[in-house]
Amino acid sequence: MSTNVFDVLKERGFIAQTTNEEKIREVLETQKVTFYIGFDPTADSLHVGHLLQLIVMSHMQKAGHRPIAVLGGGTAMVGDPSGRTDMRQMLTREQIEYNASRFKVQMEKLIDFSDGKAIMVNNADWLLKLNYVEFLRDIGVHFSVNRMLAAECFKSRLERGLSFIEFNYMLMQSYDFLKLYQDYNCIMQLGGDDQWSNILGGIDLIRRVEGEEAYGMTFCLLTTSEGKKMGKTQKGAVWLDPEKTSPYDFYQYWRNVNDADVVKCLKLLTFLPIEEIEKLAQYKDEKINEAKEILAYEVTKIVHGEEEANKAQQAARALFADGGDLSLVPSTEISLSDVGDGIGILDLLMMAKLIPSKGEGRRLISQGGIYVNGERIDDQNRVITCDDFKEEQLFVRKGKKTYHRIILSR
Repeated sequence: MSTNVFDVLKERGFIAQTTNEEKIREVLETQKVTFYIGFDPTADSLHVGHLLQLIVMSHMQKAGHRPIAVLGGGTAMVGDPSGRTDMRQMLTREQIEYNASRFKVQMEKLIDFSDGKAIMVNNADWLLKLNYVEFLRDIGVHFSVNRMLAAECFKSRLERGLSFIEFNYMLMQSYDFLKLYQDYNCIMQLGGDDQWSNILGGIDLIRRVEGEEAYGMTFCLLTTSEGKKMGKTQKGAVWLDPEKTSPYDFYQYWRNVNDADVVKCLKLLTFLPIEEIEKLAQYKDEKINEAKEILAYEVTKIVHGEEEANKAQQAARALFADGGDLSLVPSTEISLSDVGDGIGILDLLMMAKLIPSKGEGRRLISQGGIYVNGERIDDQNRVITCDDFKEEQLFVRKGKKTYHRIILSR
């Protein structure tokens, strides 16, 4: 007998809250369920936080259920106050449409949209045509302001100030659920745990308008063992777009997660069988690096494909151990004239885009965070000459984890 997808999601640690656990489990066991997750296109790429939701959609689709990916072309024009202390910036319709087109390319790596197996819709198609007074009469009448103000997403914002446009967000997202229920028989909404209040709003609206039961389920947000949101680096977010976060940097992000987070990430972000993950969970001390390498490879393969995952793994191994291909390490080419009689270490780091400013370079050097060809640089005025290049290349290490190859072209 096949395993119920609800049990799979629970065992792997996805589920935070459900509106009716027993009923949801039963529905997923006995029906082919149409469900949806919303993605507000506020940037031109999805990031690691979205990856968790795409993995859930993939688990659900493999179990025979039908995903709807809702691009929030309408809701993004308002901005979701959930989990935020400030108001989102307003985007133009053109920006939103461009962002949405980029999302689809990334989603197709995990979700099969062929032959109606999954649907992608944009809520701009119905939200932007709404007549305000009709909407208030038909939909607004069902919402209690007192209950909305008690919702977690609003409570935290009331002290700092909540604009009326954001206050409408819950109504719009709830209306999305009603519309999808009416048009596609969509009976379940999934999302991050910060969406709980919005999901409850939609379920309540369906009950009031249609007299029918719908369901909601939220996932744990992707956080480290210290409770910090994952997917942030010094450079910013870890994006799924290879132009914004290279496959090598993406691989390295997962290769370098804290020991305490490896098993959680393997369960949430890969499709490795749980038995295999349990074995990897036994790895301790040095051996845990093998589990990190498996995690990095599997997540990179899902997002960027097998070829890029192999390249990233080869490059990382070349730096951390023998036997890898150094040509795959991120590199910058400089000319003989750039070096001349010698180039200052700070200028070289700037050319390689390893530091945002010379001040940052000085700080790193004073803290012992810059190495050239394995040798720590202690002098901020150190000059690099052609003699430092071995076989026309030298290797710079920043901190413990960032490696870069400088190639000298003659």
